[in-house]
Amino acid sequence: MNEITIIIITYKSEKIIYNFIKKIPSTIKTVIIENSQNYKLKKNIELNYKNISVYIKKNDGVSSALNFAVDKIETKYFLQISPDIEFNFKDLEVFLKYTKKLNDNFAALGPRFLEVKEKSHKQINEKIEYGKIDSIHGSCMLINKEIFENIGKFDDNFFLYFEETEYCYRAKKKGYTSYQINLIKVKSTGRSVETEDEAKKKLNNILIWHFIWSKYYFSLKKRGKIFSFIIFIPLLIRIILRILIYKILKNNILLNKYKYRLKGLIKSMMGKSSDLRP
Repeated sequence: MNEITIIIITYKSEKIIYNFIKKIPSTIKTVIIENSQNYKLKKNIELNYKNISVYIKKNDGVSSALNFAVDKIETKYFLQISPDIEFNFKDLEVFLKYTKKLNDNFAALGPRFLEVKEKSHKQINEKIEYGKIDSIHGSCMLINKEIFENIGKFDDNFFLYFEETEYCYRAKKKGYTSYQINLIKVKSTGRSVETEDEAKKKLNNILIWHFIWSKYYFSLKKRGKIFSFIIFIPLLIRIILRILIYKILKNNILLNKYKYRLKGLIKSMMGKSSDLRP
């Protein structure tokens, strides 16, 4: 298996990453970008796994880390995968089969995700073998490096969320299609960041902030300023109303959640960078 390099982006995911990498065959080159300055993790992994290289990087977000990782690989393809994904590495052969079937003319290939809500994650009809799809989920996507460089790297302005959506959108404009392969099935086991209860509450709010920031920023790139502003004004009003309601009800958990959502949306609408960090 010398055609694919595995790319994994981690942040405070020590337990999860160890459980994940032990399933990777020793013949498959793997690059891990660790965004939390965990040099102990790097030392332990590289000592015990000769096929894995770990790079410590300042936490500038997923897009920046992915671009950094792609620059390090020498194989024709890379599989970007999250350590919280249950993946059968024998399915790499299936991915390769479809790269040939499609004559390497694709933006990205992805699997079928089990146990997901269709509204939040659109998928093709499960009864067909494979098919075209607007965007591949970023937690498991195979890309041809040469095509990736032709389309252009992930937009570093995305700290979290929508970087893969924007990439697939840009690829489509250049004539490349993304495909979902239903023969490959995966499942997410949960969040890939390990935190205590109090830290988890804060992290959840940070994720909410970045999701809404990235959602508007992607809309801006796709639709332009005027249409994006018109589309998001109703959402802005709903968020403000929710804040007023939860303030009256003294529900601090939901109040903080919507305050983060409001701050993220306003910052994105004002053209400010996604600078909130965990």
